[in-house]
Amino acid sequence: MPHQDLKAVAQGIKGDCLTRSLQWLLGEVSWAGILFRNDCSWTPALLSAVALLWAWSDESTLGERFRTARKIVIFLFPWQQQLAGSYQAFLKMLVRWTVPLVLAIQLSLRLRMPQRLPAAWEVYGFIMFGVDGSRFDTPRTRSNEEAFSPTRPTSKSSRKKSKRSRTKGTASSRKANSPQIWLTTMWHVGTGLPWDWRTGPSDSSERAHLLEMLPHLPARALITADAGFVGYEYARAILDSGRDLLIRVGANVRLLRNLGYARERGNTVYLWPDKAASKNHPPLVLRLAVAHNGRHPVYLITSVLATTRLSDAQVIELYGRRWGIELFYRNLKQTFQRRKLRSTTAAHACVELEWSLVGLWAMGFYALLEADRIGTPPSKLSVANMLKAFRRTMRDYRHPAERGQTLRHSLGEAVIDSYIRHNKTSRNYPRKRQEKAPGIPDISNASPQQVAHAKQLANTSKKRLTA
Repeated sequence: MPHQDLKAVAQGIKGDCLTRSLQWLLGEVSWAGILFRNDCSWTPALLSAVALLWAWSDESTLGERFRTARKIVIFLFPWQQQLAGSYQAFLKMLVRWTVPLVLAIQLSLRLRMPQRLPAAWEVYGFIMFGVDGSRFDTPRTRSNEEAFSPTRPTSKSSRKKSKRSRTKGTASSRKANSPQIWLTTMWHVGTGLPWDWRTGPSDSSERAHLLEMLPHLPARALITADAGFVGYEYARAILDSGRDLLIRVGANVRLLRNLGYARERGNTVYLWPDKAASKNHPPLVLRLAVAHNGRHPVYLITSVLATTRLSDAQVIELYGRRWGIELFYRNLKQTFQRRKLRSTTAAHACVELEWSLVGLWAMGFYALLEADRIGTPPSKLSVANMLKAFRRTMRDYRHPAERGQTLRHSLGEAVIDSYIRHNKTSRNYPRKRQEKAPGIPDISNASPQQVAHAKQLANTSKKRLTA
């Protein structure tokens, strides 16, 4: 049910398009439990609307973005009481309420994604997600350094020591200690939209973030990740939660064959490190698939054992589609210009990143509805043209909405151009980052002791099931 604060009033202007988009995005959000003071000029819906416009704006400073967003909202919803005009007051409200507001919007968007985009919801019968992490720069201020730097002080004594040594050290060490926010994103492969995320200091564990996001995934989800997410504890947590996995493995992983723990096929392998075996934890039964990326082999393991459900060729194809999360980060950093956040305090930087993610998700979802209506697949959506469409509408919100110039029409034309891009891997320009291939996993036959141990665990498990 549309919220009363988000009701269209103006007719025949481009502001109508913004009103309809905000009404669709926020009208079905449940604000239950989010209660502002009686004398507060904001409501949850209005604060979220201004925050979204603040994230969408391309003004040069965060303060100017707020003033632009506030001016648009006052024009679109003139019957509301006068909204607070202070940017500091706006940020204070966001710091206090971003977590519940973002959670409410996330829940609403998640519920509507399978309903409004059913054709893109599943891939080969699986609800597929990619997970990966990336760092975002913040200004080098004391607040950001103390919150996000790898060598941030954790006690009063260390803070005093950090203050004394603030001017010491080489340029390289100071650069390595630059304050950065680590973002781990759960990305829906079919639509190309984010689903969940976690943030933390620059040395955060993306695998720990993955465990935090597991309960918020739908049943039957298939999680695909690169070699950085491999590990017995994390793989077992995914399988115990009722989800499947598809992960690349490298030289730091040992896989076993012919363990006899389960019914085996030619590509059956087990993940069972010595530490897990010593604690009598069961081996993880997996399937191995090998692809080649043109330079070296790529080893993939999946918990989907039956080739009738997912063939080896489909396993390889699905892992290739995981690359889309890298494009998502490129769009967020480069196209959306969030590579370096602008906030000078840690709490404001977190708020800025949170609403940037929600804003990009909301724009992408709204644009995909128009793309779906005219038969354009999600992979053809141009994020750059989508941003232009929203920002042009924000600039011209008082102008007449002439035929062919509405937001929906512009989003219908926000598609990637059709020319064929050639392979660019042969370019020999210097690259700042040369990643080393994960290597070949250690795949060996199980020893007689391991076979006996596995048989013992299997018998114990059967007794528990029949007890």
